[in-house]
Amino acid sequence: MRIVIAGGHGQIALRLERLLSARGDEVAGIIRRAEQGDDLRAAGAEPVVCDLESATEEEVAGLLRGADAAVFAAGAGPGSGVDRKDTVDRGAAVLFADAAARAGVRRHVVVSSMGADPEHPGDDVFDVYLRAKGAADAYVRAHRGLDWTILRPGMLTNDAGTGLVRLEAATGRGPVPRDDVAAVLAELVDTPATAGLTLELISGSTPVSVAVKSVAGN
Repeated sequence: MRIVIAGGHGQIALRLERLLSARGDEVAGIIRRAEQGDDLRAAGAEPVVCDLESATEEEVAGLLRGADAAVFAAGAGPGSGVDRKDTVDRGAAVLFADAAARAGVRRHVVVSSMGADPEHPGDDVFDVYLRAKGAADAYVRAHRGLDWTILRPGMLTNDAGTGLVRLEAATGRGPVPRDDVAAVLAELVDTPATAGLTLELISGSTPVSVAVKSVAGN
């Protein structure tokens, strides 16, 4: 498969790139700065420089043409302000979805956040983030040109992955290592029967492949 990942230099994306390239997939990661390219190459991915905050839909569609799947793993990051929650966490996600549909790439996996909700109350930056992610998720779910799956991990940690997770429509809150999030994403990309599902993810007791097969059967 050829898989294009938005936010290719993110912590989850780099882990995902290593997993996908190790299993023989062709992976491209969209990054904002050329100097991030060496990290992607080390992970086995092709770096593609494109700023999703300023690019046009056609430009992004050009990067996606010929791909078998697209993964949106971009984010403004914890140090960013309110404005970039809208331009990246919502705006870039919407642009990437439209571009994927325009390029004919139906398989579309989104890394969202537990608690994402376009109606989430509050004025803190994190509240704005959850509204932005919720609005992006709602847009993707309404997109008829995509076979989408939305993954909402719990509290992300840098602990070593265990390969054991809980993956359901609603799990309740809990932590999950980024390693395990990447492992689940790799399985989801390869499991189109999960299209149309919004899934929460935390650490648990079920092996990743079993957990994904289980939700794919629902």
